[in-house]
Amino acid sequence: MHGGAVSPGWLLVALCAATGAYCLLRMRSPVEEQRRAAGGEALMGFGMAAMAVPAAVFTPPSWTWPVYAGVFGAAALRALWGARRSPHHLHHLLGTAAMVYMALAMAASPAHHHEHGDSGVPLVTGVLLLYFAGYVLLSGIRLVPVTGAAVGGGSVGWGDRPELARACRLSMGIGMVAMLLTL
Repeated sequence: MHGGAVSPGWLLVALCAATGAYCLLRMRSPVEEQRRAAGGEALMGFGMAAMAVPAAVFTPPSWTWPVYAGVFGAAALRALWGARRSPHHLHHLLGTAAMVYMALAMAASPAHHHEHGDSGVPLVTGVLLLYFAGYVLLSGIRLVPVTGAAVGGGSVGWGDRPELARACRLSMGIGMVAMLLTL
């Protein structure tokens, strides 16, 4: 039973790390806005991968969680600043705010977070779960027509393909739902 409990955590680490790595490759795009978005998404992917490492394998020191909160708090401020130009940054703002929330929750309960008792799911966790579950469903629906239409596009580099960027965001949304469910 012990090996089975660690497997989903490692799958989440792999998903988030692969997404972060692909986003780093997207940063080579000639389109400036895409490079900026890919940088923020790479930070999210690698941050989620680091937070998802199973506690049975590695328990980070207590100072790690406030550092995560600070890094993602700064990213949230950047997303808030970018939201003036594009509503897409509102999603980044919610994602970074969710990372700050999870880091603070981990700092408050380092022994682990499965002890909710009779109180149920906290309100903030529930709201974030609803948002990201909806985002995952909507992103999945939006991705289906794009993949069928993009089969013939040969001149666009694989790092600039919009369906791959959407798949990247979809996988991070799935990862966020999984992380919030374990919170």
